Amino acid sequence: MAHPKRIGFLSFGHWHPGGGMTNTAADALRQTIELAEAAEEIGIDGAFVRVHHFARQLASPFPLLAAIGARTRRVEIGTGVIDMRYENPLYMAEDAAAADLIAGGRLQLGVSRGSPEHAWRGAEAFGYSVDPDEARTKTALFRAAIGGAGVVHADGGDGPSEAVLAIQPQSPGLADRIWWGAGSRDTAVWTAEQGMNLMSSTLLLEDTGVPFDELQAEQIALFRDAWANAGHEREPRVSVSRSVIPITSDLDRQLFGRDANEDQVGWLDGSLSRFGRSYTGEPDRIADELARDAAVEAADTVLLTVPNQLGVEYNARLLETIAREIAPAIGWAPRSALAAH
Repeated sequence: MAHPKRIGFLSFGHWHPGGGMTNTAADALRQTIELAEAAEEIGIDGAFVRVHHFARQLASPFPLLAAIGARTRRVEIGTGVIDMRYENPLYMAEDAAAADLIAGGRLQLGVSRGSPEHAWRGAEAFGYSVDPDEARTKTALFRAAIGGAGVVHADGGDGPSEAVLAIQPQSPGLADRIWWGAGSRDTAVWTAEQGMNLMSSTLLLEDTGVPFDELQAEQIALFRDAWANAGHEREPRVSVSRSVIPITSDLDRQLFGRDANEDQVGWLDGSLSRFGRSYTGEPDRIADELARDAAVEAADTVLLTVPNQLGVEYNARLLETIAREIAPAIGWAPRSALAAH
């Protein structure tokens, strides 16, 4: 059974002293919570945050996600994505379970190797290896821990006993709500084989010359085929990210009116990469174009990147416009409307 279409916001949580409406870390954190509350009132389905280190933007997600979970009742809360090279997988398992329990089982946790960081070999400063394979090894241990596997022998007094202890607390169902941020078609296939949901952003670390949405739709199709071949029992979920800025005021036009709305191709992490276009313009035109986006059509969840430094009021108005005038064109409806059917 396919999931209904969902939309959520994705915030980078930038702040800058003296610039915009978000001048401090406290501003970024509190405003993210307030935007999640506003999004829930509008009918938006999710509040997601990016995670970066050594930068003026959101970094430690679990206190923030727990706070959002405590202040909301319905929206999914999540990350897009946590760089697992920086994480202690067992401590992270405790944090994730606690946040999920506070939120009543609404955590949708995106993890991956992460995107390039500001720091040179930053994970080493945290005490960990920078080997990309380490991210997959840590993820396997993290998933085993949240799934209830024993990870350490109990203390038998003069040595380890036969009893094996699991991480506590445990949050039932969390293991099925882990997403891998896949930057290529091959990684999407691996994600499906591992039994994780697929999270795909506005960047793919490959380019075949076709438009971004078509390449991403191919990635999603390969993921779904690999999922079916692996024989997993549950239905997987797939999210894509999009920058969607409806122009409805002079301020919108001043800030975003010159956007080219085109894919870009460039080098990143040593490979030719394709960056997806933005959708900027009149709401009816965006609705028509987004409805023809092949990857948006193939995904069940669309994460909308927000310009968080413009403040809660601006972004709440942006999300309301999208929900009212754009999202219905891609098959979305508020949860209350779906429940009525």
